[in-house]
Formats: sequence, structure tokens, C-alpha cells
Amino acid sequence: MKKRRLRKLLPVILIVAVLIIGLRSLLFASYVVDGESMQPTLHDGNLLMVNKVIYDLTQAERFDVIVFHANEEDDYVKRVVGLPGDKISYRDDKLHVNDEYVEEPFLEPYVRASDSKPYTADFTLEEKTGEKEVPEGKLFVLGDNRQDSLDSRSFGFISQDQLVGKVDIKYWPLNKTSISLGK
Repeated sequence: MKKRRLRKLLPVILIVAVLIIGLRSLLFASYVVDGESMQPTLHDGNLLMVNKVIYDLTQAERFDVIVFHANEEDDYVKRVVGLPGDKISYRDDKLHVNDEYVEEPFLEPYVRASDSKPYTADFTLEEKTGEKEVPEGKLFVLGDNRQDSLDSRSFGFISQDQLVGKVDIKYWPLNKTSISLGK
């Protein structure tokens, strides 16, 4: 009786397993952090689960931690700071979006503890990109390690077409596991 039941369930279990594995690779990707540009949020060697379909359903939001194609070989992990239409500047270690101060609570403990002042050097979007505001279809991204990050201050805007997805879960090392790294 048990063997017959198991024989009937085995194909269903195999089909479900194949579907789960197939859908996981379509919906999510696993990435390894390479470098220090997102410290203290992410560290070299952290393993991330990236939601690949979220930006097919909705737009990126300010402070989302994203993965994008930097070029044909490399993908970068950065934080979205500027959205289309935004005027971005840093003054006195504070982010200003459309001339209004916007808190970055994820950075506050590190700004206070940093030996190097300012944590983020003053700049305007126009100084860094030649544009007064983030163009339609583009994003302005920064690494959390503002003093040592190759980001939009160097390479300019990224196209929303370059997005791989949103970092939803940091799952390695296990003792540092976290969900939803934005905001």
C-alpha cells in the first residue's frame, strides 16, 4: 500500500522540484559581493539573493540596493540615490534631493564613526554628470563606502535597462543574514 502511494507521489514530487528549481533561476539570481564599495552594508564575499523580476513590475525606489550590468563582463552592486527628474547634491555630508535634505539612516552610524570627514564629499549632479537632473530612464547610484566606491560620481548615470534586480536577501555569512537592504 505504501509503495503504491509512493509511486504515485514520486512523479508529482519530481515535477514540483523541477518547477521550483526552474522558477527560482528565472525569478532570482545569486551574487557574490566583490570589493568594498558597499561597506558597511555589504562586505567582500557576502552572498546575495537578487530579485530579477521586481523591476519588470515596478520602478526602482530611492535607496534600493541593486545589481546592474556595468559592462559586458561585470555586474556592480550599488544603492539608488537619484531617480528620473531628481536634482542631487551633497552639502556638508548631507544628501539633498530637489533642494530638500533627505536622511540616509543606513549611513548615520558610519558617518559619525568615520575618521575621515566628510564621509561623502560635496558635489552637485551637474558637476559630476553635466546634467542638472537625472534624465528619464536613468538612475544615479552610489556605493555606501562613499570614500572608496566606483559609482555614478565616476561613470555617470546607469540606464534602467542595465538593472539585473533588487538585492532582497544577504544570506552569507549566516550570522549576518538580512532581508531587504533598502531604506
